[in-house]
Amino acid sequence: MTGPLDGIRVIEVGVWVAGPAAGGILADWGADVIKIEPPEGDPARTFQRMLGGDMPTNPPFELDNRNKRSVVLDLTTAPGRDAATALVDGADVFVTNVRRPALARMGLGSDRLLARNPRLVYGLITGFGTDGPEADGPAYDIAAWWARAGIASLLTPPGGTLPFQRGGMGDHTVAMTAAGMISAALVSRERTGRGQLVTTSLLRQGAYTIGFDVNTALMWGQSLGTGNRATMGNPCINNYTAGDGRRFWIVGLEGERHWPPLARVVGHPEWVDDPRFATGRDRAANAAVLIAMLDDVFATRPLDEWAAAFAAEPEFFWAPVNSVDELLADPQFLAAGGVVEVPDGAGAMPMVAVPADFHGTPGGPRRAAPALGEHTEEVLAELPRT
Repeated sequence: MTGPLDGIRVIEVGVWVAGPAAGGILADWGADVIKIEPPEGDPARTFQRMLGGDMPTNPPFELDNRNKRSVVLDLTTAPGRDAATALVDGADVFVTNVRRPALARMGLGSDRLLARNPRLVYGLITGFGTDGPEADGPAYDIAAWWARAGIASLLTPPGGTLPFQRGGMGDHTVAMTAAGMISAALVSRERTGRGQLVTTSLLRQGAYTIGFDVNTALMWGQSLGTGNRATMGNPCINNYTAGDGRRFWIVGLEGERHWPPLARVVGHPEWVDDPRFATGRDRAANAAVLIAMLDDVFATRPLDEWAAAFAAEPEFFWAPVNSVDELLADPQFLAAGGVVEVPDGAGAMPMVAVPADFHGTPGGPRRAAPALGEHTEEVLAELPRT
């Protein structure tokens, strides 16, 4: 499995998650990704200690750094900077989430590298963009993507406490955008012969994530309401609890299409003609009553029994509210390729797959994340200089 980016060389100078995740996606797609690390290593290597103490593996680091080669260079020294520049001179892509002032100090600014290698695609992930008073400000995704972009606010119930983001949510989202923009720039290079600087930011990525809300505010000057399950205007889009305590969502977006299957599946086809629920407007006006009635019915059977009933209605759309353990046991998730086996010595480790498949040029994991500096001598020996 070589992948669609086979033959593309990527130099990564990234820390923590966003930059390394972008490089990791490109590596899964077949690129030769050389990860330049300082002598103390990418700080993401400390996730192992932060999350599990003496656990033998480092799952977050493995996810974002499999398939790469690690080169240790001290970029605070002239020889380290020279070696890094030489590597980029022969590369197709440079990807980073380091702030621009630090990149400039290391001789890795976009102007300099593009002048030396005009075919280079320079992919930069920032917290807040490349212009404006805070363009070079420090950021993690919980600050720029989750908090500042408005996601946390929209997910907070009125009067409730702010929810916490799960680790790396914004970083992995912006990394996919970064992989896409880099790939598009490589296509452009095939036409023009020239590379370019391509950028994305956690702040912009967060706003795009909640684009329904942001664009409504821009175009209508209005905000969209926050759902309340007890009074949802469309009870066909709501979460319910089965008799065994397991929760699920029904997603009947089109009321006139999805309301009759819901009424039938709960054993009350007569509700379709009930004047309280006959139209979408009627169901919205009587939402609290209808939701309470549905709650009572769904509480009578365990979810497995409801799942069998749901399957008999082709126009009934639903999904269980899975825990992570339930996701990993979900036969559809597994059949869809959600888990891959990453070679690790004589065996393999199960890991989350990058969510893109290339059916003509399949890629995938080729090796586990490298040890710190594992490939320094090997990679530097490939340079056309001593």
